[in-house]
Amino acid sequence: MGRRAVLARLAARMMSWPAVALCLAILASSQPAEAQHPGKTWRVVYLSTLKSSDKPNAKDAAFDAALKQLGYIEGRNVVIDRRRLGDRLDSVDDAIREVLRVNPDVLVTWAIQLSAAAKRVTNTVPIVFVAVRGPIERGLVPSLARPGGNITGIATYPIETIDPKLLELAKELVPGVSRVAVLRSSADPPGAIGRQQAAAQAVNVTLVPIPFSNENDVAAASSAIERSRTQLLVAPDSPLLYSRRKDVVQLAAKARLPAVYAFREAVEDGGLMALSTDLEEEARRAAAYVDKILRGTKPADLPVEQPTTLQFTINLKTAKTLGITIPPSLLLRADKVFE
Repeated sequence: MGRRAVLARLAARMMSWPAVALCLAILASSQPAEAQHPGKTWRVVYLSTLKSSDKPNAKDAAFDAALKQLGYIEGRNVVIDRRRLGDRLDSVDDAIREVLRVNPDVLVTWAIQLSAAAKRVTNTVPIVFVAVRGPIERGLVPSLARPGGNITGIATYPIETIDPKLLELAKELVPGVSRVAVLRSSADPPGAIGRQQAAAQAVNVTLVPIPFSNENDVAAASSAIERSRTQLLVAPDSPLLYSRRKDVVQLAAKARLPAVYAFREAVEDGGLMALSTDLEEEARRAAAYVDKILRGTKPADLPVEQPTTLQFTINLKTAKTLGITIPPSLLLRADKVFE
């Protein structure tokens, strides 16, 4: 082969190298997470407020399905270590210290109590919180846009957004309502009752706080509601009220009070109406955050997300039991009606 032919072939090869490199880069970026770390098995610890006796729920299944869609196959490139801490909320810090012994790559924590405990226990393991109301007020992050540290996640609607809407629904359901019982949890964020009272004044309603906690059993809350002479019950967004929603539904049924909840699952369990965040969507978004962290993004660089939609659900069977006619204006706005 002549010198000119050799030089031409060499030039052709050199010209093709950038294209080859570009193709390889594109292929690498399109591979699932397991391809970026051959042989790596990630460990994701998933902490929920479920009790050991509770049935699996849709939001946990949504998280698993979303991770699978992102390329994480359990038993192949990920281990999902599911821990139910609903029975250990009084010693949650110790429970999380036990979890850290398995050296997780990411902690996923539901609600404020687990998320705050995880932040207290570790400042190195990445934490993705889900369904936390007021993460700034609760001290989890200094800013939604710049969470900093090792924690970020998905927040729920702030009190000043959702609580006025619950009271507006109450007023539309029972136009003449003047006294409303509101369940109070010891885990409510600072200033919660003040904001709720302000929202109540805006619709000319008097709020009557009803203490409801692990120490204050259903019978005590039931007696307090009976003494309150209220016409309607509101159950705000609270991890405790969510986990004990069946008790709350029974409270309302015993008092024969229409009730408005901040969690859809209460309506599925026989409650009357709910305006709530889509927790299944929050679980899917949490899976996306886990994926980003496993790919190398730091939690400090992932802004805290807030929901953009609310779900409105109605249980017509419960309305019939209470002898209530749901106004057509509410039925038309409902995302789902249980009959």
